[in-house]
Amino acid sequence: MRFFPFVLSCLALLISVGASLYTEWAWIAIVPMALLTGFGFLDFFQTEHAVRRNYPVTGRFRWFFYWLRPFLRQYIVESETEGRPFNHEQRSLVYKRAKNVSSVEPFGSHVDNNTTGFEWIAHSAGAKEPAPLESLRVDIGGSDCKQPYSASVLNISAMSYGSLSGRAIEALNKGAAKGNFYHDTGEGGVSRFHKAGNGDLVWELGSGYFGCRAPDGNFDPVQFEETAKLDNVKMIEIKLSQGAKPGHGGLLPGSKVTEAIAEARGVPVGETVVSPPYHKAFSNPVELMQFIKQLRDLSGGKPVGFKLCMGPAHEFLAMVKAMLETGIKPDFIVVDGAEGGTGAAPMEFQDHIGAPLRDGLILARNALVGAGLKDEIKLAASGKIVSGYGMAAAMALGADWINSARGFMFALGCVQSLHCHKNTCPTGIATQDPSRERGLVVPEKADRVYHFHHNTLHALAEVIASAGVSHPYELEAERLMIKQANKKSIPATQYYDLLETNALIEDAAGTYLDRDWERANPNSFR
Repeated sequence: MRFFPFVLSCLALLISVGASLYTEWAWIAIVPMALLTGFGFLDFFQTEHAVRRNYPVTGRFRWFFYWLRPFLRQYIVESETEGRPFNHEQRSLVYKRAKNVSSVEPFGSHVDNNTTGFEWIAHSAGAKEPAPLESLRVDIGGSDCKQPYSASVLNISAMSYGSLSGRAIEALNKGAAKGNFYHDTGEGGVSRFHKAGNGDLVWELGSGYFGCRAPDGNFDPVQFEETAKLDNVKMIEIKLSQGAKPGHGGLLPGSKVTEAIAEARGVPVGETVVSPPYHKAFSNPVELMQFIKQLRDLSGGKPVGFKLCMGPAHEFLAMVKAMLETGIKPDFIVVDGAEGGTGAAPMEFQDHIGAPLRDGLILARNALVGAGLKDEIKLAASGKIVSGYGMAAAMALGADWINSARGFMFALGCVQSLHCHKNTCPTGIATQDPSRERGLVVPEKADRVYHFHHNTLHALAEVIASAGVSHPYELEAERLMIKQANKKSIPATQYYDLLETNALIEDAAGTYLDRDWERANPNSFR
């Protein structure tokens, strides 16, 4: 029976050939039967795949259904809340808000609100009218910053030109300009497409120093100063690590270094470029602070900060000690959760390296508050946040604003086909294929980016108004309720060990971070 389809195709081919002697229409059957028979012979004699060798012709259906599986699951099998990385309910929410249509849901929640870990915002009997959206902003810039920046509480997280198409980058930037929020360049440099929409930019510097890279791969202060002083560049962000693959370097093959990519990254066309897993401009926390000061001076006093996915507690505490020792403080810190996305990363890194956003955010908040630094250093959160509730919850726990990457990709039309690393993105977003990129119409998608931002901010305003406050910074952690395994629900202030101001300075031994604080060395990441 294993060979029956193969034998049947051979017999059908012979019959078709015989029939062609009597009727001119027999060729219609000859062509498909000849193809099936040819595939059968190839399968039977090839040595690479045992399934095809043992099941000629029919064995090929395994690969077809394997290819079809994610599409069947996403569109037919999955429930509203099952899908990963983003479920159908999350994607649908972004699509509706990006299209500027109603995103209300009928007949009740799809979420089981009796499971362990379920969260909600405790509303107030003194609820307020939602605040005007233009008030939902945060001022970034410490005492050493000469050009502070007023940022929206929702912005586009780091995505490089090269990972995303030029049209996708341009649409994001035009949408950001229309909505008065910022667009993070990603570590691939400030490209012509980032400048096309005249939107505010945060220039991200990774270990490759793209856009300010010397021929030997080191940091070039002259090139940096030239770009950092552009009017569109509002802040500088040093990337220590990213959520999806923290501690993992990168390699851009020369075949992908086109003229436009080479222009943005400051590298020769066609030359393979390596981004090491570490920075060459500094090697310890004190040197990191000195590098921050150098960038701030070169940029003319613009806000400078860093982004990281949280590792060991003592490493981040060492950075905090370096701030106290040198008196140099970053203007902001972006905490990237391990649930963050990327075009492609090893499974081990995506699943098991780096702290999830909530853990990293709590540590960063406690370290800055405990050292008395939180008032000067703003804190951002990035990691699968696409809703007003997700924003409110993170901000109740210490975040001053939210960055989103995949949320804005969905706004552009991403369908989560998971082809980001294959250059075959069906929506023209994560590809450099001109024939696929042409499907993305910039003005249309820029409007969707704007609408997603606007409508999500409106949802945030409604959420925090229900708790009786007008701005997210007024939302206290005790308003965030969390259900425990014993089915009792407690506020986040009890669920998490949130430190009081100056707790690490005055009585580190009395905190859960006492051992890590003692181990933290401002002159070493070890």
